[in-house]
Amino acid sequence: MAHASTGTLPDRRPEAGRQVLPAAELDRRFYAFVLDRLVGWGLAAAGTWAAYRLLIEPGHPAAGVALAVALVLLIGLGSALLLGLGGTSPGKAALGLRVVQAGTAEPVGVGPALLRTFVLGLAALPTLGLGVATLAWTAVMDRTGQRRGWHDHLAGSAVVDVRPVPVEEAAPEPAPRTIVNLTAMRLVPPPAPGTTTPVRPPAPLAPAAAPRPGPPPAAPRPVGPPPAAPPAGARWRVAFDSGEAFLVEGLALVGRGPEPRPGEQARHLVPLRSSDMSLSKTHAQFQVVPDGALVVMDRGSTNGSVLVRRGVPRDLGPGRPTTLLDGDLVRFGDRSMSVTREA
Repeated sequence: MAHASTGTLPDRRPEAGRQVLPAAELDRRFYAFVLDRLVGWGLAAAGTWAAYRLLIEPGHPAAGVALAVALVLLIGLGSALLLGLGGTSPGKAALGLRVVQAGTAEPVGVGPALLRTFVLGLAALPTLGLGVATLAWTAVMDRTGQRRGWHDHLAGSAVVDVRPVPVEEAAPEPAPRTIVNLTAMRLVPPPAPGTTTPVRPPAPLAPAAAPRPGPPPAAPRPVGPPPAAPPAGARWRVAFDSGEAFLVEGLALVGRGPEPRPGEQARHLVPLRSSDMSLSKTHAQFQVVPDGALVVMDRGSTNGSVLVRRGVPRDLGPGRPTTLLDGDLVRFGDRSMSVTREA
């Protein structure tokens, strides 16, 4: 997560009389403390060196020591004023932190800032850092969750994080995917070369004379060579509750009197009896597709088809192909067909 430029970020600077800022993390407070110490000790060292060169070395040691102590106290006073009036310091400004009154966003004032600065100064060099470690431990153990150390409780202060809140850019919504039913495309027979779709002639205005009854038309038989055999290793056997069973080698039609459509090449025609006439004339079809899967499709039957997989029934929509698995059971009206895949 990256921080954007200041112009695009909401301002989290403290507002008077209202505590809206989160408590600063301890590691950032430690880095700010180290930076403040480097700045303060660097100024003190420079002042002490100047006092040594200007007063102590020429033979005025008392004046030189007094000047060095005065410089140290002046640095501490300036730091307290900066902290009490503005809640900041060089380290805190660099790390995005601010010292405010606990429970509000107002500066702590000069008096509490002086007390806080004195405690921190006493806990640093005079105790060889053990005092600072103790104050950090009290901040970790703060029960209020504001990470206030003992020096913060003395001064009534809290260290907060005033960095701008990064704004996360909303991810663009994905466009809806276009789904192509490849299995359905495989089941549609391709048009013969040189043929066009027949156009149904308009219905006559006057009823024509009833044709004379003649002999029933012969059942259409498969024309042309049988379809290509499924790939090796994809052998599917189906068995009906009426006793019919065979190895599927092409398009199979099942119903009371199944008939293929014009131009449709059916390898298996499975006529079945239906005691309650719930089985349509051409109820459904199934075949092995080129990728070796066995696919079944209801052909708009009156009572529909049902797939039973692991004991759970599911209706098969008309015209919607469904891939079958080993052990599936398909109900066509009052008939059923079990599916077995042979190795």
